[in-house]
This record gives sequence, C-alpha cells and structure tokens, in this order.
Amino acid sequence: MNVLSLLVVASLSLLTAVSAGADPLPRAKPEEVGLSSARLDRIGQTLRADVERGRIPGAVVVVARKGRIAYAEAIGFRDKAAGTPMTADAIFRIASMTKPFTSVAAMMLYEEGRLFVSDPVSKHLPALGDRQVGVEKTDAVTGKTVFYTVPADREMTVQDLLRHTSGLTYGNRGTTPVHKMYPLSSTAASQEMTGAEFIDRLAKVPLLHQPGTTWDYSYSTDVLGRVVEVVSGQPLGQFLEERVFRAPKMPDTGFVVPAGKQGRLAQALSPNPETGKETKLPDATVPRKFECGGGCAVSTASDYVRFAQMLLNRGALDGVRLLGRKTVDYMTSDHLGTSIAPGAAYLPGTGYGFGLGFAVRRETGVASLTGSAGDYNWGGAFGTFFWVDPKEELVVVYMSQADATSAIRGQHRQLLKSFVLQAIVD
Repeated sequence: MNVLSLLVVASLSLLTAVSAGADPLPRAKPEEVGLSSARLDRIGQTLRADVERGRIPGAVVVVARKGRIAYAEAIGFRDKAAGTPMTADAIFRIASMTKPFTSVAAMMLYEEGRLFVSDPVSKHLPALGDRQVGVEKTDAVTGKTVFYTVPADREMTVQDLLRHTSGLTYGNRGTTPVHKMYPLSSTAASQEMTGAEFIDRLAKVPLLHQPGTTWDYSYSTDVLGRVVEVVSGQPLGQFLEERVFRAPKMPDTGFVVPAGKQGRLAQALSPNPETGKETKLPDATVPRKFECGGGCAVSTASDYVRFAQMLLNRGALDGVRLLGRKTVDYMTSDHLGTSIAPGAAYLPGTGYGFGLGFAVRRETGVASLTGSAGDYNWGGAFGTFFWVDPKEELVVVYMSQADATSAIRGQHRQLLKSFVLQAIVD
C-alpha cells in the first residue's frame, strides 16, 4: 500500500470515529466558530508533507473553539515501520504533559484544605527538609574551579514544586557537579526506583539553586506527585483516575497501556531521521516502579482536549466541576514575576512566565510567536503539545511521537500556533 492510500485510510478511520459518536466535544464547521476552513487546511497540508518527507511518522491534531471541535485530523502513520495508519484514537506517550494532571491533583487537595501552596515540602516529605545548595566558583588565584555546598536560605514549598523554583534539577539538563548527582530523567528514575527510593535519592544530593530564586525545569512535579500520594493516601495513578480522569471521561489516559489497547500505541520513527541514531522511547506497556507525576503518562488527543477544555471552562466540563474557577485563574497566572531568574534552560521562552503547571504568556508582544496575553501551554519531550487561549476561547492539542532530541518537535509547536491563529477570521 502506498503513502497516499495509507493517508486515505487514516482519514477514513477518523471519519469512522466521528460517525460513531466518538467526538470528545460537539462538532462545528470552522466558520460557525469564527475560523476559516481554507486556512485551517494549512495544518494538514504541512503535516502530510512532513510525513511524505520522512520527518515525522504521523500526528493527530484537534482544534476546538467556543467549546466545539472545528478541526480534527489524523495524519500519516501510527506505526510507520508496520505500515499502520494513524487513527484518531491513537495513544501517545505524553511525557511532561503529565505535569498539568499532577498540578491539578495538588490543587484539588489545596481546595479541600489538605495542603497549602505555602507548605514546606518537608511537612509532607520530611526527607526533603534541611537542604544544602551546590556552589561552583572559580578561584581567582589558582584559576581552578571549586565546588562546595551551603545551607538553603529557606525550605522549598509546594508552590516552588508547582512553578519549578524548588532548586531541584534533572540530571540531563546540565554538566555541573550537581547535575551529575541527579538521575537523568523522570523516565530513568521511575524505571529504576520506587517513589520512596526516589525521594531518598533526592534527599542525598544538593539543590542546584536556592529555593524560590530561579526557574529551572526539574523533578519538581515528580516530587509533587509524591506529595499527592502522601496527602491523599493513594497511589498517584489511582488518585488521578478517580479524581481527574473519570469525570471528564478520559478513558485512555493513565500510566500504562493495558493489553487490550496496546495496538493503538503510536510509535516514533527509528532511526531518528535527524541524527541517524536509534530512537528509544519508554515502554508504555510495562508499569513503572513509581508513577512519575512529571512525565510518565499516556493519553489520546481526544482525552487531552477534554482536559484542556475543562481548564478553559475554569474548572468544569459537562456540568461536573473539578476545580473552582478562582483556583484555575490562580494556576494559569504568572507566578515568576520579575524577581525570579531564568535558569540555564529557560523553557517557557521569551515573553512567558510560569504558573502552577503551565507556561503563561505575559503579554501579546515580546514573544517570538503569535498569541494572546494569558494563554498557557506545555509540551512533552516525545512530540506532544497543547495550549489554551482564554481570550480566543481556543483549545489546541497536537499529538505525535518523536525522539526526545528531535528539533522538529519545536518547529511543529511554532507552526501549529501560527496556523491556528491565522485561521481566526471573526
């Protein structure tokens, strides 16, 4: 079967899902919600070209405006090596798009008075109290670099975990002596250690920054997941299933793909077309030693668009409220201000701050891509991305699978934002 035939099959699969009543939200013609069909078609045209050029295996894109889906398309292959066309119900490893789930879980406990954003983390995880901070300096006399530790000025708080100002880091995000002491990633940590062992490991290494002083992407949300477990008395996956996934009807979201759904799991291109190296994605069919709240979940575009629509609706969907509207407003506001410095890898990007689980745009200008002040987003290392624009009543979810080193992930995030926003015509 040639590429064109497979793309036709993928389109028919999507239409079949739609006709079977599988839409995550009500449908609308683009023009009914102020979007141009012709302009939205640029999304599919570009992604199909990238499939044909061997840059991506395939993708699923969903665009919803004013609570209705105006664009939904499955493109290319779910598994290129097997010749399996992409389908609308494909399951993806969403990596750091797990973080918003864990952040919502923590804020549910906040609303119930079971934890406070201002709590020291050590109140819930005593091993993480009394921290040291690594310092690396060059001796002016000898020219040699020396490393030592100093006591933390204050304890990290739950707010620090939510906004990545805890002082923690990832081992794969730098080459300093502190970075070398940390596990490489959430994937690596969750495969090697239980949750309790993970916290014990972090308790033995210094922080990279003084808590509350620097935004640096880190294990903060994985630690937050352990806080949720301790406070709720439930494993993170169970809490999320019962409190976050069930009411919005997100049946394909969790921490492992069960046997009956494994045929729907999307795969990346291997070798990586950019580097020629073998692509290694985590095995989503095998349970991890702990359910890492910072990067271990799987989901579908349909499930995630319902989650994002709940956020756009300020905490409610289909008559069910997960969070109070003021809580969502608080989460989706910038919590960095001007007093918190960017770390070496300032992922939110110029013009963006960070809220409690999301990058938040501070103003319409300054940033290097279009958008609205107050829009918020996050992505995953394996090629997924979402954003919410409250001013435009817009939710967009992009799902693909790629090697974590692939530059095309960032390119598609920028392209998708440009293509969707240029299609607004009302």
